[in-house]
Amino acid sequence: MNILFFLTPKEKVSHIFNDDTLRQVVEKMEFHGYSAIPLLDKEGKYIGTITEGDLLWYLKDHDFPDIYQLEDIPITDIERKRDNNAVNIQVSMEELFEKATNQNFVPVVDDNNVFIGIITRKDIMLYLA
Repeated sequence: MNILFFLTPKEKVSHIFNDDTLRQVVEKMEFHGYSAIPLLDKEGKYIGTITEGDLLWYLKDHDFPDIYQLEDIPITDIERKRDNNAVNIQVSMEELFEKATNQNFVPVVDDNNVFIGIITRKDIMLYLA
């Protein structure tokens, strides 16, 4: 079986860019109800994952700035504690399952590290059930 069977394509996945502000990211995550979101550069390459925990620790360490101050904070100022490791489109099902056991979603990239979508742990579990 090919991992593309499980893929949610980039067009259907909310993501953020490395020049977004902290406020934009908070609002996007709140709107979609996400606890983690892929971070991309302007060329579409996967950089990492921003989590609610990353945001919370930043806010705590910076005395909880008000919502308007968040507009001036680049998302790249946020320290990421743990990125979701991406897999290449050619990865084996076994390696995909291994990654999915430790991550809510697995980012999928092409040979140039361009983000093409995600595979969620939920989709894998529903298939196996």
